[in-house]
This record gives sequence, C-alpha cells and structure tokens, in this order.
Amino acid sequence: MKKIAFEEHFSTEEQLDSFRSILENKYPVSGVAEEEKTLAQEIPFYYPVKMQDKIDKLLDIGRGRIKEMDATGIDMQVLSLISPGIQVLDAAAGTAMARRVNEKLSAVVRKYPERFAGLACVAPQDPDEAAKELERAVKELGLKGVLINSHTKGEYLDDKKYWGILETAEKLGVPLYIHPRMPSPDMLSPYLAYPRLYSGVLGFSHEVSLHALRLIYSGVFDKYPDLKVILGHIGEAIPYWLGRMDKTWPPEVEFPNRPKKLPSEYFKSNFFVATSGVFWQPPLLCAYLTLGADRILFAVDYPIESNEQAVKFIDTAPISDCDKEKICHINAEKLLGL
Repeated sequence: MKKIAFEEHFSTEEQLDSFRSILENKYPVSGVAEEEKTLAQEIPFYYPVKMQDKIDKLLDIGRGRIKEMDATGIDMQVLSLISPGIQVLDAAAGTAMARRVNEKLSAVVRKYPERFAGLACVAPQDPDEAAKELERAVKELGLKGVLINSHTKGEYLDDKKYWGILETAEKLGVPLYIHPRMPSPDMLSPYLAYPRLYSGVLGFSHEVSLHALRLIYSGVFDKYPDLKVILGHIGEAIPYWLGRMDKTWPPEVEFPNRPKKLPSEYFKSNFFVATSGVFWQPPLLCAYLTLGADRILFAVDYPIESNEQAVKFIDTAPISDCDKEKICHINAEKLLGL
C-alpha cells in the first residue's frame, strides 16, 4: 500500500548554527527572555552524545533518507523544518532565513519530485512578510503548504495581526500545519518542576490543542471557511474531547467574533489530524470514529520517531483496507494536489 508520510522533519546547518549562537548570546532572538532561558530544553540538538544520529538524519534530505524510506515502505515524505523553526529569531533574521530554507527545500523537491513534497516555513514575527513568503513559496517554489510551530513570542494565530497568513493560505488553497513546541512563556512555569513534562509527555499537546481552540473561538473559520489546518499526534487529544466541548459551549455568552457553529462542526470541516508520533490503536480509533477516515493523514515524525514503528502501526490498524488507503496516501494527495 502506498504511503505518504506527512510530518517529516529536516534541518539545515544554518538553522543549527543559529540555535547554537542563541545559546551563546550571539544571535538576534525574539526578545522573550523566558524563551532564551529554556531554548536548550526545547531544542534537543545540544545533547550530541544522545542526538548526533538524529542530527545527521535531519541534515540528510537526499539518498540516505530515501534509503531509509525504501527499507520501510514509505513512498514519499512531506518535509518541514524542525521545531521551533525560525520563530525564536528576531523578525528580520527569521524572514531572511525562511527564504533561504524554502529555496533549499524547493531544490530538494525538484531533485526528487516522486519522493518529497514540502511545507514552507515563515516568520510570523513579521506577519506581512510571512504572508508574502508563503505566497512566494507556493507560487514560485512549488511548496504545498506551511508549517508554523504554534506560538510566536507567546502569541497565537487567533490574534488578528496574523490573519493575513491565514487568508493567504486559504486563497492559495494550501493547508496550515500547527506543530508543537514548548508551551508559551505565560504557560511554561508549571511544567518545569518535572523532567520533560513540557514536551510530548503533556506540554506539546496542551500547547497545540489550546492554539486550535483559540482559532475556533476567534471566528477565524467564519471569516475563512475554506482554511484547512492540520494537527499532528492524532489531533493533540481534541477528538477525545469534542463531545464535551460541544456540551459546554456557552450559547448565552457573547464575545467578539463569536463563532456561528459548534466546536465539533469546525473541527470536522476545517481540520485534519496526522498520526505522527502516536503509534497506539486506541487514539487512532477514537479519531477514526469521531472524524472518519477522510480526515486522517499517515505521518511518522521522522527522525524523532521510527519509520518502522509507524508503518507497522498503520498496517495493523483494525480498519478496512479502503480506509487505510485514504489515510496512507489518498487524503494527502487530495489535500496537497499531488
């Protein structure tokens, strides 16, 4: 069965050098002191004994990566820059790096068009330039969407100053992937009492699910009804909570841009979920029963996660072959116009 893996990461030497320079106080950052303090925790690349193999795989967006894909039966990867992308840089530096990264990614896709597609990176630090770069990346460079690593300087895309990015994605007909990162500075403190609680243990899912609900509550999907958003990790637990979200939706409460529909209605019409990093059948079946096969995308989260485990997980899922075809490749082909 053909497989397109949707959340697969790469890095560049320039990105890694910028992270190292931030930690040495040599590079322009976003100006949030708490981000600087915790960057070493957010970016695992500074533990070379444990992470060097993954760093090597992140930097390899050619033959070595393809060899691993072939060994596990993955036909295509949809590539995106590893978190936190360029969102920890200042606006000018982030905008400039986004252009260079997208050009590099485009060159890789052109070289291996049957094996790779790409999601652009942008610098929301400058929303107008981010929207322009997204348009350039899609129209001129051939990339298929955009990935944003949740908050930028503690701010979320429901803030109207970022809506130009959302408007551009809708106009271009490309999806926005909201990827986890460490919780925003205002939320971070309670997570730091215990090791890695801020990460995939809990913090990543909380961060992105909050972001998604802020978008729904903001009325953005009434303004841009064709906007498509992707959440990894089988929806960051939102499919499990949709019934309760609808039940507790406050019909008597008025607030700016109050949405016209229930949370579940927006989630089922404007969101997709990817299987990245969650290779366990119960949450897959929850999403499958809640959303249907048409809203689920196969993903690995390579190289942080294992291609082999992800493939075994989806191959053994207790769902029909017809629906597996949708999850493994048909949905991605439709969404990205492949």
